[in-house]
Amino acid sequence: MDVVWLARVQFALAVMFHYIFPPLTIGVGLLMVIMEGTYMRTRNPIYEAMAKFWTKVFAVNFAMGVSTGIVMTFQFGMNWGAFSNYVGNIFGAALAAEGIFAFFLESGFLAVLLFGWDRVSPPVHFFATIMTTCGAIFSAVWIIIANSWMQTPAGYQVVEFQGVPRAELTFFWDMIFNPSTVPRLIHTLIGCFIVGAFFVMSISAYYIVRNRFVDFAKRSFTIALLAALVYSFVMMSSGDLMARTVAFYQPEKLATFEGHFKTGEGPTPFLLFGVPDEKEQTVKYALYVPKLLTFLVYRNFTTPVKGRDYVKDPADRPPLWIPFLCYHIMIYSAGLFAGLTLLGAIFLWRGTLFEKKWLMWIFVFAIIFPYMANHSGWICAEVGRQPWVVYHQMKTSHGVSAAVSGGEVLAGIIMFAVIYGLLFFVWIYVLSSKILHGPELPETPPETTTVKGLLGAAAERMRPELSEMADQEDESKESPS
Repeated sequence: MDVVWLARVQFALAVMFHYIFPPLTIGVGLLMVIMEGTYMRTRNPIYEAMAKFWTKVFAVNFAMGVSTGIVMTFQFGMNWGAFSNYVGNIFGAALAAEGIFAFFLESGFLAVLLFGWDRVSPPVHFFATIMTTCGAIFSAVWIIIANSWMQTPAGYQVVEFQGVPRAELTFFWDMIFNPSTVPRLIHTLIGCFIVGAFFVMSISAYYIVRNRFVDFAKRSFTIALLAALVYSFVMMSSGDLMARTVAFYQPEKLATFEGHFKTGEGPTPFLLFGVPDEKEQTVKYALYVPKLLTFLVYRNFTTPVKGRDYVKDPADRPPLWIPFLCYHIMIYSAGLFAGLTLLGAIFLWRGTLFEKKWLMWIFVFAIIFPYMANHSGWICAEVGRQPWVVYHQMKTSHGVSAAVSGGEVLAGIIMFAVIYGLLFFVWIYVLSSKILHGPELPETPPETTTVKGLLGAAAERMRPELSEMADQEDESKESPS
C-alpha cells in the first residue's frame, strides 16, 4: 500500500470534514453581529430573538469545528513528520499566534455570548458577540497565512539541522504577508460569509414555506439575502485577484485550471466548457471566449498566458482532472448563487419575494452551492500545488513520516471515517432539533391592529376610571340631600 497516497487521503478526509464547520461559524457569526446590532439600535425584541436563535446554531458549529480541527494538528506529527520538521519553525509562529490571538479570544467570549443574555448589560453582550466573531475570523487568518506560505513561501532560509534541511524564519512580516496571503484571505473569508448567509436563508425559507415563525423568518431572510447579494458580487473581484496571483506565482496551476496545455504566441482564450485530453494535449468539445484569459490576467489583449508546458518535467506538473473539474465547479456554483441572490433581491424590491413559494423551496436547498464552491476552491488550491507540499521547496512524497506504514494509515482512515460519520449524525440531529424547535419569540401583545382590537384595548385602559366613577355615583346616592 502506498503510504504517501494513503496519508494524503487521510488528511483530505480530515480537512474536508472539518471545513464544513468553520465557514458556517464565521458566516453566521457576522450575521449575529448585524442582528444584535439592529436590536441595540431599534430595541425591537424580534431582533433579540433572532440573535439568540442564531447564537445557538453558532455554538453547535463552533463545538464541531474545534473537535474536528484538533485532529489535523496531530496528523502533522503522526503522518507528516518530515514535513513538520521542515516547516516547524515557520508553522510554529503561525499556529501559536492562532491559539493565542484567535482561539482564546473566541472561546473566552463565547461563554458570555451563550450564557450572558440576562447576566450582563446589552452593550457588554454585544461586545462579546463581536469579539467571538472576530476570534473566529482571526483563527481563519492564521491558518490561511500558514497555508499561503506553503503556496508562495517567503521570509525564510533553508538551514541544516541535525543533518536535515529545515526552513527557518528570517523575516516574520514577510512570512505573514507572503504574495498569496491577502488575496487568499479575502477570497476565503468572503466564501465563509456567503455560506453563513445562505445557511440562514435556507432555514428561514423553510420556516416561510411551512408557515412557521413567519415574521422572524422574513426578517432573517431579508438580512441574509442582502448580505449574500453584496458578498456574491464582491466575490467576483476577489476571485479575479486570486486568479491573477496564481497566474503570476504558480502559472502551471492556472494553466491546469483552464486546461491550457501549450503556451502560444498570441492572446489566450478563456475556457467556458470542455473535456481536457492530457494525452493529446488538447481540450475536446471546447467553448472559448477569445482573448479573455489574457485580458483577465494581464489587462491587455496581446500577452500569452503560460501553459502547462511552462514546467518542462511532466512529473512536476499538477494532476489535471481534479483541479480542472473543481475549478469549474467553483466557477459555476459562484455564478448560480450570485444569480439566485440577484433574483431574490429583485423580487424583494418588488415586494413579492415571500409569495414565490417555488423560489423559497430553491433557497431551502441552495446552501449546497456555496458549500460546493468553498470545498472545490480548497481542492483546487491543494491539488493544484502538487507534487509540492511546499511549492518548489519540498515534494509531498518527501514529507511523510518514515516510521508510518501503509497499514497503520489505512487503519486510521477507517477509524476516522467511522468517528466522523457518528459526529456528522450527531451534528445533524442536534442542529435539526434546534431548527424544528425554532426561536423563542417575544410574547404577542394584545391585538390592537384592528378597530375591534383598538376599542378593546381602550376599554381595558378605561376600566379602572369607569369603576371609580360608578363608586362615586353610588356614594352620592346614599348620602342625604
